[in-house]
Order: sequence, then C-alpha cells, then structure tokens
Amino acid sequence: MKKIFQIAALVTAGSIVLALFYVGITFPPVMAGMAAKTVCSCVYVSGRTVASVREKELMVFPGLSDATIAVNNSDSTVTATILWQTSRAIFRKGLGCTLLATLDEAAVRGQRIELASRPKVNPDTLPWPMGNIVYDSLQPLVNSGIIDRALDDAFREVNPEKPLFTHAIVALYKGQIIAERYAPGFDGKSKLMGWSMTKSIINALTGILVKEGKLNPEASAPVPEWTDDDRKQITLNHLLQASSGLKWSESYFIPTSDFHNMFIRSDDKAAYAAGRKLKYTPGSHFQYSSGTTNILSRIVRQTVGDDQYYRLPYEKLFYKTGMYQAIIEPDASGTFVGSSYSYASARDWARFGLLYLNDGIWNGERILPPGWVEYTTTPGQATDKGQYGAQWWLNAGKKETPADRYYPELPADAFWADGFEEQYVMVIPSKNLVLVRLGVSHHGFDFPKLATEIIKSLPE
Repeated sequence: MKKIFQIAALVTAGSIVLALFYVGITFPPVMAGMAAKTVCSCVYVSGRTVASVREKELMVFPGLSDATIAVNNSDSTVTATILWQTSRAIFRKGLGCTLLATLDEAAVRGQRIELASRPKVNPDTLPWPMGNIVYDSLQPLVNSGIIDRALDDAFREVNPEKPLFTHAIVALYKGQIIAERYAPGFDGKSKLMGWSMTKSIINALTGILVKEGKLNPEASAPVPEWTDDDRKQITLNHLLQASSGLKWSESYFIPTSDFHNMFIRSDDKAAYAAGRKLKYTPGSHFQYSSGTTNILSRIVRQTVGDDQYYRLPYEKLFYKTGMYQAIIEPDASGTFVGSSYSYASARDWARFGLLYLNDGIWNGERILPPGWVEYTTTPGQATDKGQYGAQWWLNAGKKETPADRYYPELPADAFWADGFEEQYVMVIPSKNLVLVRLGVSHHGFDFPKLATEIIKSLPE
C-alpha cells in the first residue's frame, strides 16, 4: 500500500511539473502578443495612455497587466515582454496596428497599400446620421427618466473585483439618438474596439460584392487550398453561417487553441484557418469560428485585388454611412483581420446598426443587396436554437419552441454584433431600435437588462 501511495505521489508531482512546464512554454507568447497588439492599437489608434490600457484591457488574463511595455514613438512600435517572450506590434497610418509573428518588420512596412482618400467633409457641420448635429425631435416621445437610470446602472461600478468598464452607450429610436453617454476619458470621437463585431463588417463587405455580382453565397468558396479535396464542398454560405465543417478550436483561454495559433503565432491568419482539415460535413455543424471569418476577408481581397481591397471598406461602406472614425486593421500578410480588429466611435457603430435596421439602404442608396439583411438574420440550418445567421447573432430561438432563445426577455427579431469584451451593436426592428454598448468587460455586463430598460422608455 505504501508503494502505491509513493507511485501516486510521483505521478501527481510529475503531472504538476508537466502542467507548469506547459503553462510556462505556451502562455508567455500568447500574453505578450496580446499585450503588444492591444497597447499598440489603444495608444496609436484610440489615443489612449498605456496606464489606461493596463487598468482595463490588460486585465483579460492574470499577469497580463504586469507585462513590460515599451512604446517607441520614433518608429510607432510597441513591444511587450512577459518572462522570456517579447512580442512586437507596428503602427502604420491609415492601417492601424499589426502584430508581427515571424515576418520581418521592414518587409511588412514595405507592402504596397493603396489607401482610400477620406472625403473632404466636416461631420460636425452635417446633421445626423451623416454628421454629428443632433436634433432632439424624438426626445419628448421617450421616457428620459428611465433612460437616465438605465445608463446610470450600465456605468456604475459596484464590485472592484469585477469591473464593468463601460466606455460608451448610444441608443437610436427611429434613427434618432435618444440616449448617449461616455465614461471619463472617452467621447463621441473616441475610436473604440469592436473585437468580433468586426465579423459583421465582413458580412457587409461580402454583401457589397454579392450586390456587384462578384460573389455568390451558394457557390463553392474560392479558397486555393481546397481545390483538390473534400473542402471544395464548402460554400461561401457555409463560411458566413459558421458551418464550414472545418476542425476548429475557438477557445480564448487555452494558449494552444486554433484561435491563438492563428492570432498570435501566424502572420497570415486566413492561410492558417484555410489549412484546417474537414471534421464535419459542410453545413451540418455550427462552430463559431474566427478562422472562417478571416478566410472570408481573404476571399474579399482575392475577389477585388489589392488595388481596391484596402479602399473597399472605406469607399463602399464607412464613408457612405458617415462612419468616419472607423478603421479595420490587417495582419502581417496584408489581409484585414476580419474576425476581430476594427475600431470605431460609438456613433459610428450605431450608424452601422442603422444600416441594417434600414434593410441595407442609406440616404436612399442601396448599400447592401436586396434581401441581404433578411438572409443575414435567417438562422443557419446547423444552429440548435436559431442563434446565428450570417456573421450576426440572432434571438430567433428554436423552431419548435421559439421561447427557448438566448435572450427570452427581448424580442425574437433582435440581432446583434457581439465583441469579446461584451461590446454590442443590437438591432431590434420591431422596436425601431439600435443599441450600442462599448467597453471592456469580462464579468457579465447585463446587456439584456440595459436593452429591456431602453425598450421600456419607448412610446407604447
């Protein structure tokens, strides 16, 4: 018996050593990469201080806020060091920040990028929604007391161990701003991180190319890596509805997941994702995947070519809808990180939601193809409770039991873009409502409560 206990103790000790070795080897690259990229974008894109980023964004993982950060304004770079690992991110004007994995910095900076020219307009001189002049024409119709209390709750910090860090909230009713508030240090022009809300931007860019007849959702996805195997069965629709069947791990807290192998260890994120093998029959299994969105982003790039690719989101989406603060960042290969890396002001995110509330039409011009919003908000066949359409989350619920849905307290027609740190752009057509919440939360910000209260404030 004593020998058995000794063997068990050795096995336990060995397991602990292996676990510590695993953590020590795998966590520092991920943490250093996240720190370098996050600080770079927050400082150079959003105009934040390193101290502010440490206090909020770098609280994602224990120890991340203790990273050694070096911001070099002479060459617009940020390096982050955790233990033995140092990672580097570079800023390029008009492109934002890019995390380097193995590619040489000079090679990345030497890429030929054809940027869009911003229209020579001053949004502060134009009325909402193209500009920032707001008329309170609908304000007398809503209950401002309910709105104020809802905003107070959304910004109030009640537990320092579980901070909400709400940065901005904007609500639109019938296209007009009825609620708007910012945390200290932020305002209406602050570029705020969208994380996975970027996926919904890729939906829009794909839709624009569908409208132009350059892409077909039902056609096989034009991915060079898939021409000679079963992956050629994957359609554009499968990618949009996160049902490609590719083997994928989206975990953000396992350092060796596909997500981190793509995000931190790969310079060409779409190529990494396209290299995954088929695990399920395409269209049969729902798997939320940042990888498939980056494949979509590369498809957009290959479809229009580099001469148009970097101008496309600005000339055909952002500038058309008054989203002048919006920016989407590329990886080191030059492909936009469509899964995650976009920044925009709270009003810009509200404009984006308004485009979808208005069926893809802006100021009388059709930006998205007819039927695209309906397609986007139709649950994918592989979903178990109608929770996902085409790169937007849905509240549709199960066909047999519609009440079994993500947010039963909210209308079934609600759909939303959703970011990692509880960023939201929610559109509720039945209420003529768009609701934006931006911040850095990891402790359960109660978005349904906020939405419910805003709905209560509306005219019956």
